[in-house]
Amino acid sequence: MPKEAADGVYEVLDDRFRTGRCCHGDQHLERLHGDCRWAEGPLYLPAWRQLVWSDIPNDRMLRWDETTGAVSLFRAPAGHSNGNTLDGQGRLITCEQGGRRVTRTEPDGSITVIADRFEGRRLNSPNDAVVRSDGSIWFSDPDFGITSDYEGHRAKSEIGACNVYRADPATGEVRLAADGFEGPNGLVFSLDERRLYVADTRAAHIRVFDVHDDGTLSDGEVFAEGRDGVRFDNIRFDQDGRLWAAALEDGVHCYDPDATLIGRIRVPEPVSNITFGGPKNNRLFITATTGLYSAVTSVTGVPRVRRP
Repeated sequence: MPKEAADGVYEVLDDRFRTGRCCHGDQHLERLHGDCRWAEGPLYLPAWRQLVWSDIPNDRMLRWDETTGAVSLFRAPAGHSNGNTLDGQGRLITCEQGGRRVTRTEPDGSITVIADRFEGRRLNSPNDAVVRSDGSIWFSDPDFGITSDYEGHRAKSEIGACNVYRADPATGEVRLAADGFEGPNGLVFSLDERRLYVADTRAAHIRVFDVHDDGTLSDGEVFAEGRDGVRFDNIRFDQDGRLWAAALEDGVHCYDPDATLIGRIRVPEPVSNITFGGPKNNRLFITATTGLYSAVTSVTGVPRVRRP
């Protein structure tokens, strides 16, 4: 079907984007904040009605208050933090590119290291994380934070590969979940947690793996490919099983469960990351280069915290 522009920021590429009511929300993007160098890792905190996100080159995390619109400093230095998520107890899980580790912020503000090594070798620069309902923490580990001093600290990879890992927060065990990536980035479980989707930025595609009962993965087939130079960063699901992807220079893409690209949201800056939030979990927050954007949508995101 040829491209059809909807009013506002939406672009309809398949009629399912319209019939699924994906483009019936706000017809504009609200710019909540600027003044970042490379904004990343947005995470909505329901208990406080706040959103935290990372400004990687500036080595800080910022906080936006939904009730007042105020922006303040959340943490600095922040280990050149990138992706953020919540565990089953609502604690903040952060991927630190500069610290080359995955950490948990405790209720008293102290920091616990979840993972910083694999088989005795330092991780490259953890990028994004997702927590399964069994409590295991899955994270991508590209080398983006060690290739220069811009988003971390220049260093040589001790592992020599860019992989996805599974960390057991109880035992501290870090296990290889999947390899063969060029630059693994955003990752997310399907609604039933039987499949894991991983964006490979350098390979310009999204792969999908079957998740077995013992936590191992298999297959790893390509779910979606970027075309005309489009690369993927972070990915999220809505409650109807559609996959939304930060497509860097091409806005936010929306994929039907059958992998058809059905529409996109136009964004004025290169997009790094997305998350759903707000009281109804239907507000899409977008980090894009210097800014934090949002739109109240007609779709509802999958809750970030899942419990057994």
